[in-house]
Amino acid sequence: MSYDVIIIGAGPAGIFTALELLRQGYAIDDDHRILLVEKGKAVEKRHCPKAEVGQCVSCKPNCAITTGFSGAGAFSDGKLSLSCEVGGELPNLIGEELAQELIDYTDTIYLEFGAAKEVEGITENEEIKEIRHNAIKAGLRLVDCPIRHLGTEKAQQLYYAIQQHLLDNGVEIRFNTECENLLIEDGVCKGVTLRDKDGCTDVAGNEIVIATGRRGADWLEHICAEHHIAHAPGTVDIGVRVECRNEVMEKVNRALYESKLIGYPKPWKNKVRTFCQNPGGFVAQENYDNDLAVVNGHSYKDKKSDNTNLAILVSHNFTEPFNQPIAYAQKVGELTNMLGAGHIMVQRYGDILDGKRTWQKELSRSNLRPTLKDAVAGDITAAMPYRAMTNIIEFIKMLDMVVPGFASPETLLYSPELKFYSNKVKMDENLDTNIRGLHCLGDSSGWTRGLMMASVMGVLMGRKLTEKK
Repeated sequence: MSYDVIIIGAGPAGIFTALELLRQGYAIDDDHRILLVEKGKAVEKRHCPKAEVGQCVSCKPNCAITTGFSGAGAFSDGKLSLSCEVGGELPNLIGEELAQELIDYTDTIYLEFGAAKEVEGITENEEIKEIRHNAIKAGLRLVDCPIRHLGTEKAQQLYYAIQQHLLDNGVEIRFNTECENLLIEDGVCKGVTLRDKDGCTDVAGNEIVIATGRRGADWLEHICAEHHIAHAPGTVDIGVRVECRNEVMEKVNRALYESKLIGYPKPWKNKVRTFCQNPGGFVAQENYDNDLAVVNGHSYKDKKSDNTNLAILVSHNFTEPFNQPIAYAQKVGELTNMLGAGHIMVQRYGDILDGKRTWQKELSRSNLRPTLKDAVAGDITAAMPYRAMTNIIEFIKMLDMVVPGFASPETLLYSPELKFYSNKVKMDENLDTNIRGLHCLGDSSGWTRGLMMASVMGVLMGRKLTEKK
């Protein structure tokens, strides 16, 4: 069986590749077919049992939160960043003007499938001016970025509508199916080897699109090495998920909804940034391969907590001779998991400064109660690299000048928060690799970060494939 286009991974990049092919008039018939391969389940069958049992049960073979149709997007906070300044380095590849045009176009597609019309952070008022002024005094840069918030529960409905649209228009989707390898001969990608419950099968394709997301970053790194796909070591982000009371973040939440702040704290001046701010949100656990538990944050449209959470991430860029940034970040996560007996660890900021661990009974006496109920109180500094931990502490001090009370002794830090981006695959503006017929998209390509920019790369891929026809 042969296909015109085989897309590996039904996250935003893969979904929007198929969607844009249809929107560009791609006619599916016996000779022209699209196959979308996803190792997880259909979006309506994705279910996390934690809601019933109260704790993570480490679902096998795949975590329902990170794997399945729409990838981590279905269970994320569902924020669409509407500025090309946010979301990775795709603008460096295709140009800022085209990147912004594609964001605007992709946003209209999200609206067609049910995204909320409201956009946060588009008004420049006195509150925002004051926040920007304080950020400048603190040595931070406030990035202007309008946000369209889907909400975790609304995102699932939206992606279900897209899934059904693809199926109704002839796109074949194989769930619970994993890509084992690529079929490459004489510098040409001619297909893939797929594995499902019945075993392995070779499937031929004219154009192969890899869009495996963060979950597939490690797999793609091995594939690139095996088949000599041109790539370079990429960035990994190592950090924490911070949680504080809504009252502390009230002004920023009201004025901006999500504050995107970037700083370069002393002494090393590594890039440190805030990411994925969730007003009234909930801290959540995600499980990656090899039983790696990482922390994330969710924000619902209709269900709210008393807390706001956000990530603080330290970017790590390694130079020769080291070329295993993903493995490095995984080791940090594994060590933290070991100390937490397989759970996410949480520690109060004041305890970190005092050089002591946090005890569970101390959390129960605080004004701030953890929204991740099964997080284990402990000492995250025993696992976090010194350089990363110092950057985080100094950045929190800088943030306290913008948001007074952020550096409160009871502020909670959860670990590990890790963002794996694939080693950056070398491609041209047409998204062609050095292997003919092979393309790599989204977070797995190392070029994007987040829902919108991954979706944008899928749209661009759909257009480039259409041009080839």
